[in-house]
Amino acid sequence: MLDINSTVTLNSGHEMPQLGFGVFEVDDGQVCERAVLAALEAGYRHVDTAAIYGNEASVGRALAATDVPREEIFLTTKVFIRDLGREQTRAACEASLKRLGTDYVDLYLIHWPIRDVIVETWETMQALRDEGKIRSIGVSNFTVQRFEESFLPHVSEVPAVNQIELHPFLYRTELIEFCRAKGIQPEAYSPLVRAQKMDHPTLKGIAERCGKSVAQVLIRWQLQQGIVVIPKSVHAERIRENTQVFDFELSDDDMGALGSLNEDLYTITWRPEDDWV
Repeated sequence: MLDINSTVTLNSGHEMPQLGFGVFEVDDGQVCERAVLAALEAGYRHVDTAAIYGNEASVGRALAATDVPREEIFLTTKVFIRDLGREQTRAACEASLKRLGTDYVDLYLIHWPIRDVIVETWETMQALRDEGKIRSIGVSNFTVQRFEESFLPHVSEVPAVNQIELHPFLYRTELIEFCRAKGIQPEAYSPLVRAQKMDHPTLKGIAERCGKSVAQVLIRWQLQQGIVVIPKSVHAERIRENTQVFDFELSDDDMGALGSLNEDLYTITWRPEDDWV
C-alpha cells in the first residue's frame, strides 16, 4: 500500500522516495528555504533541485536548518548543458555539493541531452559516483530517440532515472515503456501541468467524486503507475495538501479517463537542439 514513505528501488540498488518536492522556478533566498523546510516538516524526504535553478544554496541552508538527518533525505541535483564534459562536469558537481553543503547527492542528472560530450559527461559522473560524491546517476529530458542514437550504444550502464515532463496532457507511454524495459525509473516533473488545466472538466469531476483537489488527483495518478513525482509549491498549506494523496485510490475507470487526455502539451518548450527530439 502506498504511503508517504513509499520508495522505488533504482537499478543502482538505492531506494528513492516516490513522492518528492521540486523547487524549479523558486527564487534563491528565504522563500525557497522556507518552502523546503515546510516540505520536510510535512513529511517529504526527497528534494529535487538543479544548478541552473540558482537555488542550491537555499536548499542547502534548509537542509542545515532541519532536524531531519541528512541520511534520511534523498537529494537530487543536475548538471546543465553549459557544464557538460569531463572537467566541466566534475567542477560543476563539486560546486553544487559546496552550495548544497553536503558531501554527496543521492541522484545526479544530466539536465538536458546534447549531441556532443554526453558520453564523456556520463563517464565523469560514474567516476564521481565511485568516489562517493554521488549515489545514483541518471538523465533528464531524454527521449527514445536520444537514448537510442547517441547514448545507450556508447555507455557501459543505463541511467537509474529519466526525469521528464509528464502529466495526463503529456502522457508519454512509448517513452515510459522504453524506460521500464531498460530498467530506468521514470520521474515526472511539472505533474500539475503548471496549473494550466485545473478547470478541466474530467479532472474536476474525478476530484469531486474522490473528495480531493485536482492537484491531489494528478499526483495520485502518477503514484499509482509507479512513477516518481515531484510537485512544487511555495505555500505551506499546498505543500501539505500535496502529501495527502495516500488515503484514497483512483479507480480503473478514473485512471483510464486520465490516461485518455493526452494532447502532447509541453509546458516546458525550450530545447537545446530543436531538430533532435
